Amino acid sequence: MRCTISSRRDLPTWLVVILSLSYPAVVYLAHRSWSPRVLALVLVFLAAVWWLRPGVVPVSRGLIWGALLLAVLAIGLEDTLPLKLYPVLVNAVLLVVFAASLWFPPPVVERIARLRDPDLPPEAVMYTRKVTQVWCIFFTGNGLLALWTVLWGSEQVWFWYNGVIAYLLIGGLFAGEWCVRRRLMRAQHG
Repeated sequence: MRCTISSRRDLPTWLVVILSLSYPAVVYLAHRSWSPRVLALVLVFLAAVWWLRPGVVPVSRGLIWGALLLAVLAIGLEDTLPLKLYPVLVNAVLLVVFAASLWFPPPVVERIARLRDPDLPPEAVMYTRKVTQVWCIFFTGNGLLALWTVLWGSEQVWFWYNGVIAYLLIGGLFAGEWCVRRRLMRAQHG
């Protein structure tokens, strides 16, 4: 049986997520064995995976073009530094998307909330705006820390922050927001 990708919709989203999350580990584990030019192909592959995922959206386009630019720089400079900037790029793209949605409503979190409940009450709309602002602050701080690890951290510090700690922080923010939302919903419903 032959497996081919006949359209963009054939690549499962979960595979894209796993490949994206594993990027820091791949770069960290392979940087001593593979040249930056070969490692750049990992970033090109990741950009292709983003391209093949269902529903290429502005976030994906920013990541695709940014990843390709970093790959070209890594090849041209024969250096891993551009490859290590990918987590910074991800935070920057997400910051731009979330911040832009505050100026050009509805905010990202409101759009997501309306998928589940199209008739959000006004207080829920205000809450989603605040959550979008919190994510903007998070992406700013996380991106700056990721940049610090690239410029001044060791290979191990870069990997542990970008490949483990940042994911734990994201999970913590999701969990914290979920707890706050549940508490607010309980207070509203008596």
